[in-house]
Amino acid sequence: MHPSRHRLILLAATTAATVVAGTLGTVVASAAAVGCRVDYQITNQWQGGFGANVTVTNLGDPVNGWALTWSYAAGQQVTRAWNATVTQSGAQVTARNVDHNVAIATNGSAAFGFNGSWTGSNPVPSSFALNGTTCTGAPPTDEPTTPPPTTPPPTTPPPTTPPPAAGLVQMEDLDRGLISVRSGSGNLVSWRLLGTETSGVAFNLYRGSTRVNASPITGATNYLDSGAAAGSAYTVRAVVGGAEQAASAPALQFGAGYLDVPLQVPAGGSTPSGESYSYSASDASVGDLNGDGSYEIVLKWEPSNAKDNSQSGYTGNVYVDAYTLTGSRLWRIDLGRNIRAGAHYTQFQVYDYDGDGRAEVAMKTADGTRSGTGQLIGSSSADYRNSSGYVLSGPEYLTMFNGQTGAVASTVNYDPPRGTVSSWGDSYGNRVDRFLAGTAYLDGQRPSLIMARGYYTRAVIAAWDFRDGTLRKRWTFDSNSSGNGAAAGQGNHQLSVADVDADGRQEIVYGAATIDDNGRLLHSTGNGHGDALHVGDLDPGRAGLEVFKVDEDASKPSSYFADARTGQVLWSTPASGDNGRGVSADIWAGSPGAESWSSAVAGLSNTRGQNVGRKPSSANFLAWWDGDPVRELLDGTKIDKYGTGGETRLLDGSGVASNNGTKSTPALSGDILGDWREEVVWRTTDSRALRMYSTPTPTTTRIYTLMHDPQYRVAIAWQNTAYNQPPHPGFFIGNGMGTPPTPDIHLR
Repeated sequence: MHPSRHRLILLAATTAATVVAGTLGTVVASAAAVGCRVDYQITNQWQGGFGANVTVTNLGDPVNGWALTWSYAAGQQVTRAWNATVTQSGAQVTARNVDHNVAIATNGSAAFGFNGSWTGSNPVPSSFALNGTTCTGAPPTDEPTTPPPTTPPPTTPPPTTPPPAAGLVQMEDLDRGLISVRSGSGNLVSWRLLGTETSGVAFNLYRGSTRVNASPITGATNYLDSGAAAGSAYTVRAVVGGAEQAASAPALQFGAGYLDVPLQVPAGGSTPSGESYSYSASDASVGDLNGDGSYEIVLKWEPSNAKDNSQSGYTGNVYVDAYTLTGSRLWRIDLGRNIRAGAHYTQFQVYDYDGDGRAEVAMKTADGTRSGTGQLIGSSSADYRNSSGYVLSGPEYLTMFNGQTGAVASTVNYDPPRGTVSSWGDSYGNRVDRFLAGTAYLDGQRPSLIMARGYYTRAVIAAWDFRDGTLRKRWTFDSNSSGNGAAAGQGNHQLSVADVDADGRQEIVYGAATIDDNGRLLHSTGNGHGDALHVGDLDPGRAGLEVFKVDEDASKPSSYFADARTGQVLWSTPASGDNGRGVSADIWAGSPGAESWSSAVAGLSNTRGQNVGRKPSSANFLAWWDGDPVRELLDGTKIDKYGTGGETRLLDGSGVASNNGTKSTPALSGDILGDWREEVVWRTTDSRALRMYSTPTPTTTRIYTLMHDPQYRVAIAWQNTAYNQPPHPGFFIGNGMGTPPTPDIHLR
């Protein structure tokens, strides 16, 4: 039986509402300024028993240790709980925190669940109290707190917030990202070298109050503390001009090789057609949401009935959460019924767009979207879904959210608008809703938001600046406009961003077409749509960057390697139909530069297109994992080292799952913490945590954090877009590499 759902709003003086057998209920208690809000939801009910999820949001000062109390009016009994310790004395119930959710920040939340028993009736509790404070107040209203725009946004005026000095790129002012990973009988401790510290900086590492290195560390920013006890506490101090600087924050502990970030799984539901669904953690990104120098995680929740655009059917709502690395939830955004769920619909960007030192979060929104602080966008009653589950009418918005609170910062009409559905290539709603997103330094100094629609036929890309709290249009590129026709039908299922012409400003590599920083077509190879592309210094023996791309047009090359500045194809492989996956990176020291391979082509190609040996067993993701600068193969929930005779397994993820079906991608992979090597983040199989792995292997290679390379940093931002792809920096990392170039950056 799939019960129907209804929602009950609890005010300070309300009486208990009854949830009869076979229904689901939600009660909300809220306070306007201080206090708490409680979401109590009966997720399922059977004769004599029920299950419930409870989320408590702290609207007052931060708490460290909490107890939520309520009373049952009809003799219900809690029988089993998770993510909280629940006790009951008569009708009085008390739920107390467990270790991983002990702290709740202001506007933060904690969640737990339980099973219970009932006889006769099962009314919801009439009130709740958090640490003795009654959760009371008025519920959110249905009036829009962020009015939808009624006029087109203005073009960008002269900025009033000063940009960095000429020639410098605005980047994050990060802390050391210190981590300790258990490695055999010791601990591998690693930390960030900043992009502003390419020379003259050494380090001292402390275990407790004891310095573990005999002399300052001048090489790679890692240290194997052999024989040290598991769980030892570490800090690191920079040494500049012989003077020791302030201590870093304590190291995060990867005791079993990984760090678990606890999650709060949204309650499932049912569609208008009666289909039930549940939620899994999906794509993730990182940003410094509160300006403290450390990263927080932004996570998209995908319902089990998410759809490819080609598939009809209703989907559950999409949720986007923010978490600290210790698992405290900062906020949850509910995109509402008018945003469909699936890999091609919600591409979210996390970046500090206005340069205030705190990252924002941007995504497409619609009527019924609720912010992390409960603000409503548009109308809560509007439902634009048709009988096939598609949303092909109604307003579309672009919203920039405050990354710290989840509040709406600015909402404008989404550009490009859908217009006539059939003008994008079909009439039932497949191609009109193919969205891409990215972030690019179009002026060479400050980041702009990139939002796009369409790639099979018409392709439209809009660039936005977020300055002084307002989204403003920088430019719009449309393949239908004069001079842009060569970009039609050239888009991929993802995009890349890089300074392909070395003018200090980044371009958008939109599949087979590249759009210049000024919104004009730079070039197009004309080889059409594909599923994967890689942009980087793939051939360090020639000047500039290169592109490796696979295609699915049976009349075009199955893959090609091209000059990123001009689009000149340097080599290609014969047509072979739909070539679904392809990768390019230096994975083998036996040939210089990157090796390239793809699903439909035999062998492994060098930078000249020559077959140099055995094709790897996977064509998916990449990670710098072991001690050398040659990159490893990341696929599913494992990491392998390529060899001419076969792969060597370096990591098997434990109790984790990959995302996006056959794409088998992680939630996120990149240089998130520690030295320049990359972490990989998977969801646990039950989605109750994100499990972040970091390498236990020392390295002698010293490279500043890749997050201070502008091309790599924006690649982490666009990684979640549609068919996720691994990041590449703007310089070569691999066998025989030279000294990385010093980035021209300004830290904010």
